[in-house]
Amino acid sequence: MAAIPDFARRCVIWFGLPQVQEREILAAAGWRLRIVGPGDDQGIGLRSDDLVVGMLDLRNAGPDLDRVRRLLVEHRHLSLMAVTPPDATPYPDEPLLHQCIETFPSPLDPRRIVQALRLLEAPNGNETAHGLQALIGESSIMHLTQARLRKFAPVELPVLVTGETGTGKEVAARAIHELSARAARAFVAVNCGALPANLVQSELFGHERGAFTGAASRRLGLFETANGGTVFLDEIGDLPLDAQTNLLRVLQEGTIERVGSNQPIRVDVRVIAATHVDLEQAVDTGRFRRDLYYRLNVLRLPMPSLRERGDDIALLAHHFLDRFRQHHTARARGFSAQALRAIAEFEWPGNVRELLNRVQRAAVIAEQELISAADMELAGGPAVRAQLQQARADAERETLLASLRQSQYNVSACARRMRVSRVTVYRLCRKHGVELERSE
Repeated sequence: MAAIPDFARRCVIWFGLPQVQEREILAAAGWRLRIVGPGDDQGIGLRSDDLVVGMLDLRNAGPDLDRVRRLLVEHRHLSLMAVTPPDATPYPDEPLLHQCIETFPSPLDPRRIVQALRLLEAPNGNETAHGLQALIGESSIMHLTQARLRKFAPVELPVLVTGETGTGKEVAARAIHELSARAARAFVAVNCGALPANLVQSELFGHERGAFTGAASRRLGLFETANGGTVFLDEIGDLPLDAQTNLLRVLQEGTIERVGSNQPIRVDVRVIAATHVDLEQAVDTGRFRRDLYYRLNVLRLPMPSLRERGDDIALLAHHFLDRFRQHHTARARGFSAQALRAIAEFEWPGNVRELLNRVQRAAVIAEQELISAADMELAGGPAVRAQLQQARADAERETLLASLRQSQYNVSACARRMRVSRVTVYRLCRKHGVELERSE
């Protein structure tokens, strides 16, 4: 197994007292924080291959500068930055300030520190090389999510990613893989609910020639394809019980058996699973194996809904618009104040995925340079939008029921009629409280 990437050994030695927001942002960016406060006489204790930056915090009382100088003599190659008061009056001729490669006057925007730190990282592993950049957000809950994700990435244990549909569970899984020692190997993602019921075992674990009608040759499954890398099992709650048994064997013993063979094959994969359903309830009702649930739920990463993320919503909207304009010609260049208010007030049941879809659609239809609330289909206030959502939900339910009746409650036939996947039919049934009255 490859060594842990260099960016896992980054540390900021903060001489002084960082604020809570500064701690959160550094943790989210993957920097460990060591605070050397007043009266702390311990040494720094660096390793030769660490990437370490000293942060001289001169706000308020400031650190003991004589002690800082002594520490810097011991660690001559330590890069030094400083946070200064608005006018830096107490320290006009301080020699330490001349040693700093960056100086940040108060009031401080902590993101400027992260940007400066990224420049120092370039020789050791460029931040743009991994998928954590796709998890855009500056809210406290996203900082916590990013920091937790970084802690999980280097640990060779299964991860269960939970959260509502559209919150970015696969994006988080890719980031975990790309921040891990398996980054150079395969990342294989599969939607368990979209696999045909009679082919789940073959798709995941492979089959031998002649194992069933149509198996003209041996086929490797996804676990063998991903050997040495990561398998991401999306919508794990839709996995059939017999496949759950074989997945448990992978987690317990590290082996698989191809369909049509009883010969165990050793595989080295890390499993990341995701679900938007309540697996605990599925365990209680017998739809999900309890022992498999405990095996998967070792490290748990909850993805926050978009409505919990405050100002991140507008930040994401601008990001999606900018990205759209990079690849398409569009007149829209921003959002009106009315549109931004409507975006902030909306509940976003489809989360980030819904926001992306609405921004792209608005960018196409907008006639002005600023996208309006009407372009986003968010005009009319919460009451009107609630009525429209209810009307859409009622129409969706009627379409589902009509398709089920016409297909005699055969889920596969219903999915073909509606031109969606089987897992979507099951999801719509749960959403609208529709019972599958007859078996397939």
